[in-house]
Amino acid sequence: MTCPLPKSGSPLDSAARTLSPGQRARIVLAMLGIGVFFLWDYKIAFTVVNFAVCGFYAMAVGSRIVSAWLAWRDPTEVKVDPAELAAVPDGQWPAYSVLAPLYREANIASDLLAALSRLDYPADKLDVKILVEEDDRETREALEAAYPPSWCDIVVVPDGRPRTKPRACNVGLAAARGEYLVIFDAEDRPEPDQLKKAVVAFRRQASDVVCLQAKLNYHNPDQNWLTRFFTLEYTAWFDLFLPGLHRLGFPIPLGGTSNHFRIEALRRLGGWDPWNVAEDCDLGVRLARAGHQTKMLDSTTWEEANSRLGNWLRQRSRWIKGYLQTHFVHTRHPVRTARELGARGMTGFLLTVGGLAATLLLNPLYWLFLLAWAWWQWPLAHFDFTDADQRAYTAWSKMSWVFCGISLVLFAANFALVGLNLLACSRRGLWRLWPYALLSPLYWLLISLGAWKGAGQLLWRPSHWEKTEHGLDKLSVRPGRLAGVNP
Repeated sequence: MTCPLPKSGSPLDSAARTLSPGQRARIVLAMLGIGVFFLWDYKIAFTVVNFAVCGFYAMAVGSRIVSAWLAWRDPTEVKVDPAELAAVPDGQWPAYSVLAPLYREANIASDLLAALSRLDYPADKLDVKILVEEDDRETREALEAAYPPSWCDIVVVPDGRPRTKPRACNVGLAAARGEYLVIFDAEDRPEPDQLKKAVVAFRRQASDVVCLQAKLNYHNPDQNWLTRFFTLEYTAWFDLFLPGLHRLGFPIPLGGTSNHFRIEALRRLGGWDPWNVAEDCDLGVRLARAGHQTKMLDSTTWEEANSRLGNWLRQRSRWIKGYLQTHFVHTRHPVRTARELGARGMTGFLLTVGGLAATLLLNPLYWLFLLAWAWWQWPLAHFDFTDADQRAYTAWSKMSWVFCGISLVLFAANFALVGLNLLACSRRGLWRLWPYALLSPLYWLLISLGAWKGAGQLLWRPSHWEKTEHGLDKLSVRPGRLAGVNP
């Protein structure tokens, strides 16, 4: 069984194919043009290419800083007071579908059922679909042994390709009966009133608001050094960066979980692209292209931060590979995409999807360039040269200014990253993590390692879903420590 493509206009709007023939031709022509430019004059070519790349790098990082600052000054999340929830009569809550895709999660299947049982929503209006792959007997048996409640159905996803989370979600979407729908991952602990908040928030919004993205954060921030860095990253991303994108009018790349939808709008769009391993990011862009809006919901879902480097690296490489897939999918017809998103939306898409992946891939290269330049030559620091060396020295001095520009952009970007994570500390009261915020550039280099791994996989395993192992946390710290609330 092969899952169909999303209804986005044509098969080219799916990541089933990494590059279209037109994209391949454009890339080859660009490479040939750059090669000829370097053969003509490598110094001028090096200067021009680096000027362009540094400019894009600075704009991509700058957009993150601007969006975070806007969200810091004027939060745009949709807030719902407890009094508003209490004012809704019990009989007026609509049917709500919950999709929970699981694969090889037998060790935490009962934990998921416990988390879903804590949802404060009328049981007769809950429509929970736990999606389990056909060959995953262990997870099915673990779920059945935990005695799932009557409002919870175990849906077996038929064997087929690609073996991805979005393919399973499309199976769940076809079976869902709710007016609204939300995705939760196996390790999620959503705040109990999140579904009610989403219903009230949707009723307040215009009909073109078809998605509400709840915030994600981690319940095990203090487990080890990796979970501390990961917590800072998620706090900056969901509490500052994504709300700021809404202020800027940019498309919002969704998180992989806790995104709430008007189900009919999601069906009209064709659900998720089963071939894209960052189906959340892709769906956020497709919603924007279709003229829909996404807003942030002021509710948190607690997840498990990866505490093992290998497991974290697999997850990270999958995310960046998916962002690259999304960039290529939506630039196959750049004029059409720009017309649908508008100039501002297209700029935001390039900076936050392709731009994010590009900065992560460029970051270690520029550090290497900078270290090599500093190690072998530092022409601006030397003034002892003969007339015979004047010409060569002048040429090299011009080159050195290029590296000065690289240095300024690189240090400014890393300084901005530190500032962003310090803002994240303040946002959630995570001041105990401020030493890790100061060391953020080291974590950024680690992310770049995952980015290069994902970029490599894009060439030979584009739709391969690298499984993230869950249940690795051995906590003595309760979730309430993170935000003052015990979910």
